[in-house]
Amino acid sequence: MMEHIHWLGHATVRLDFDKVIYVDPWKLRGGAPKADLILITHDHYDHFSKPDIDKIRKDSTAFVTIASVATGLKGDVHVVKPGDTITVQGVGIQAVPAYNIGKQFHPKSAGHVGFVIQTGGHTIYIAGDSDLTPEMQSVRADVALLPVGGKYTMTAEEAAQAANAIQPKLAIPLHYGDIVGSKADAERFRSLCKVPAQILQPE
Repeated sequence: MMEHIHWLGHATVRLDFDKVIYVDPWKLRGGAPKADLILITHDHYDHFSKPDIDKIRKDSTAFVTIASVATGLKGDVHVVKPGDTITVQGVGIQAVPAYNIGKQFHPKSAGHVGFVIQTGGHTIYIAGDSDLTPEMQSVRADVALLPVGGKYTMTAEEAAQAANAIQPKLAIPLHYGDIVGSKADAERFRSLCKVPAQILQPE
């Protein structure tokens, strides 16, 4: 399965199963495959980047995102809020709340999300910019991709707690190595996980 999951740096993920799905495309390299679906967790510049979207969109590309991002998009745009579940191009998508606890970068009132994606017979959770929330701990997924960089999101320790609560078959660290966080955070996360964890190389 790992050959289908690509970490493109920071919080950007590409899933290549039945459809090509990007989550929060940012700083994409040239020649990136075109997207069937683009999912955007929230409106911060390192998650919602129009220049990067333009590199990978095609006429049939569908978007799934929250209202504050949707106003800046044209085309096949599906608006979700935390708790919603939809199916787009045969891909099941659940929007999970993503927010900070005790810091103000991502307030719960903003309605930011992470996504649980059902594709290729797998369930993949991409948490977005979030702390360890009660909603997150009730997610069930085969693969969990979790932010570990701290400051704006969970720390490595908190992300490991999340992984241990979710109990995926595989946990993968995100949101480090660029604006915030380092490889050491990813290593710390892996060392604290009681589930299998893998550090991906950015592509």
